[in-house]
Amino acid sequence: MSGTVTTQAGLQAAPADVSVELSARRTGMSFQRTRMSADRTLMSVIRTSLSLISFGFTIYQLFEKAFEAGILESSLAARNFGQALVLLGTLMLGLGIVYHVRFMVELRRERAGMAADGLIHGEGAFPVSLTLITAVTLLAIGLFAVASTVFKLGPFG
Repeated sequence: MSGTVTTQAGLQAAPADVSVELSARRTGMSFQRTRMSADRTLMSVIRTSLSLISFGFTIYQLFEKAFEAGILESSLAARNFGQALVLLGTLMLGLGIVYHVRFMVELRRERAGMAADGLIHGEGAFPVSLTLITAVTLLAIGLFAVASTVFKLGPFG
């Protein structure tokens, strides 16, 4: 058995070089796994926020319409509860987006530093996060819902 290994590109490399190459590839893949994990965390924030916003808006609208129809004498407490849920969901989503963006900026910075040091390849850029785009869109909808319930404005009023 010789002291060299043939790589996929057909180049001869010493076993230690192959070990370093494999380690760099594993580290590069771990950055991708961490990025996907951050996206999954943001998806769980989206799921919880969407539940709070939609449930709060439904409660608000239900009791508002029941009051307008004369079914209830007062719907203030239920409407305030609905508003609070909408505000809580929107605030939670906004904070989740800020946390996600800060985490991803730091992850990119760490990855760029390791690539500059030659520890990983870092040739491929991180793709655009569709989860973040969805979260920002939902945040806009949540803000419209807040405007609708608090100020009686917007497309949901």
